Amino acid sequence: MMPCGIITMPVGIEVKVMGTATAEPTTRSSPREAIETRTSIQLATEFLGGPRVLHRQIVTDEDAHDLVLNGIPAAAMVKLFTTVSTLSTDLVLDAIGVSERSYARRKAAPKTRLPINESERVWRFAEILAHATRVFGSQAEAENWLNRPAIGLDQRKPIDLIRTHPGARLVDDYLTRIEHGVYS
Repeated sequence: MMPCGIITMPVGIEVKVMGTATAEPTTRSSPREAIETRTSIQLATEFLGGPRVLHRQIVTDEDAHDLVLNGIPAAAMVKLFTTVSTLSTDLVLDAIGVSERSYARRKAAPKTRLPINESERVWRFAEILAHATRVFGSQAEAENWLNRPAIGLDQRKPIDLIRTHPGARLVDDYLTRIEHGVYS
């Protein structure tokens, strides 16, 4: 029997080496590659608890529209808050425009559905967090970026801008420019 070993090559490719025989390449995706292969909709859905909490599969913008229109389950908002790791609860509450008292009511009644306007703000936050996660390669980096002044946003913090639809559009457009290497 020949000795076997694994050599890790750059870009996440491993080569299985058996004695002097030819190497067999195998690929293993890194956490960053796993994030980059998922869409913002998929990541946003995961941040909200996935199909188990949302009671449906969200794959397209139309699916997201229907989810928001029918009201996101309050349990999804609670899941979003448990998913966020570095941003304070107060910052996230401000970003989605919900008071602590309203959040406590939602938390106490997880089977209720959020009103459309609240559902839209929760979805918007989850989708922007997902987009930033894809751009920066990790959720922690995305959350840190959301809470720092950004040059392309006139030194405003992205988390402060996502409180409104126009501000959220500015943040999303800026993330797209970063993603494509256009930082102006």
